[in-house]
Amino acid sequence: MDIAIPFNYEESDLITACIRKERWAQKVLYEEHYPKMMGVCLRYASNQDEALDILHEGFIKVFKNMHRYEPGTSLSSWIRRIMVNTAIDYYRKMVRRRTEDIDTVYHVGTDDADALSQMTEQEILQAIQNLTPAYRAVFNLYVIEGYSHKEIADLLDITESTSRSNLVKARVKLQEALIARNKIYESE
Repeated sequence: MDIAIPFNYEESDLITACIRKERWAQKVLYEEHYPKMMGVCLRYASNQDEALDILHEGFIKVFKNMHRYEPGTSLSSWIRRIMVNTAIDYYRKMVRRRTEDIDTVYHVGTDDADALSQMTEQEILQAIQNLTPAYRAVFNLYVIEGYSHKEIADLLDITESTSRSNLVKARVKLQEALIARNKIYESE
């Protein structure tokens, strides 16, 4: 079945049509926001299939809650927020939380910063995806989304110290990945 898509439409028309559950509007909204939202989901997932699950679940929530969108605010930001919350919900379902103490704090040296600048976006994404779900969630929420440790603790039902600990450990794991990657390229 082909879907007739109006040639000219305003964002408000698209939103209204989505609220009325018109398939053409849902298709257009999905296709317009897919690339950016898939990027968000990939940062929280351990692989592409998991990211697609989060993305699809997120878009279901977007379409069910479109009537709650407030005109005048950024539609893209509103959808992104839903995707992040969906990823957090996914994390809660898939991971048993445990408290971890801070063992050691490491700082990134200049050689590591050079290695980072030489990494491709795909290599950085892969390094983030290789983190445990607990580390990955805290890293993304703190570094990418800008949440505070208190907000992260509330969202993930962990303590603030666990949030801080998981962030430190995520950074250490990423640093180790950078060092390992740098050694591979130096030996070539």
